[in-house]
Amino acid sequence: MHTTSMTAVGFCGEWLIVTCDKKLVAINTKQARERFVFDCSTAEKKPADGKDDNSSDAGASEEVGRDKVLAFAVSSSGKLVALTDDSKRLVLFRCEPSWQCISIRWVVRRCTSLMFNKAEDALLATDKSGDVYSFSVETPQREGELKMGHLSMLLAVSMSPDDKYIITADRDEKIRVSPLTSPHNIQSFCLGHQQFVSALLVPSAHPDWLLSGSGDGTMKLWEYESGRKLQSWDLKELDPEAQHKSTVCRITSSPDNCHVAVQCERVSTLQFFTLDLEGKEKLVPQSRLSLPHCPLDIAFDPEGRLWVLMDSTDAPLKIYTHRRDFWECDAESPELNGVTEAFKPHWETLEASSRSESRFEHLHKVSFDNVTAYLQKKQQRLEEQQLKRGTAQKANGNKKAKKDTSGAGI
Repeated sequence: MHTTSMTAVGFCGEWLIVTCDKKLVAINTKQARERFVFDCSTAEKKPADGKDDNSSDAGASEEVGRDKVLAFAVSSSGKLVALTDDSKRLVLFRCEPSWQCISIRWVVRRCTSLMFNKAEDALLATDKSGDVYSFSVETPQREGELKMGHLSMLLAVSMSPDDKYIITADRDEKIRVSPLTSPHNIQSFCLGHQQFVSALLVPSAHPDWLLSGSGDGTMKLWEYESGRKLQSWDLKELDPEAQHKSTVCRITSSPDNCHVAVQCERVSTLQFFTLDLEGKEKLVPQSRLSLPHCPLDIAFDPEGRLWVLMDSTDAPLKIYTHRRDFWECDAESPELNGVTEAFKPHWETLEASSRSESRFEHLHKVSFDNVTAYLQKKQQRLEEQQLKRGTAQKANGNKKAKKDTSGAGI
């Protein structure tokens, strides 16, 4: 499977986390604490006597890992962080009272997404073959336990706030809801997307709802326990300047759940929604924010400000605050200046990472219009047959004319 490194941003309490290429960089936004950097290329290597996982991969061969970060996750308390790379490491960190690498374990196949459960005693990892593994947090050296399998590559995972359900999204447009204690008993499917499902979010203020984004350029709202679709928005219709449908790559909500931000891949505009429990329309478009560059990722901090990591070498980070129904850039924010200064040594790494190709481009299903091709060939055959008939009739006419002429001469 072809893999692309993930450039992402998130918050773990006061720590801003950025993953780019082979590194995870954590910078404290409030205190003058030493930044934490984890470089996968210098991390523990897989033991030489380990099993060759590729041999069990249904005969498929995988390219050699280059230690590029594929995904990371933060626990709800902000005390734990996990990352995985294309060399199949699964790394667990504790960030308070100080950063510490707790364990490095190995996954069977390259992972596509990670998530801690609410209890923070388990870390779920989905992989490219459609499997979901559960890794213990309390016993950080224990191997992962296979929880469930799918017939398609998994791209996103989420959970209900009470840890009752696990929600998975795959390449074949499906969202599956399963009880965590008995995942083989499927609770429901949320069906309706026309392309792969690339983003999931269960809003904490509405624990029975699910937001999903897809390669078809839509965001949908579900009552996931029953699989009922409540609403759908085509994001292209909300942006008059949009030239084509773009993949939804991030859905995130502010800590107070007043704002839902939606990011589409390679689009320099963010769309904001509000969730209305009482109204007829549950998912209501709020505003749009035009950015100076295409965003690589977005994240809300604990104060509800939106941090945007952009494809720019001059100013890759910006902070936006919601004031008077608009999102305004905090260009003079002291936190931003401090973080930017601390992040400068890693700008080249960020630039190299941002040049990598789309994470989703190869997932789009291409439809072939066989009917049009068939009709064109049929029309061509009819024209050729008609031409042959015309030629034959003309030849017969010439022969008859010659015969009549010779008969008249006799």
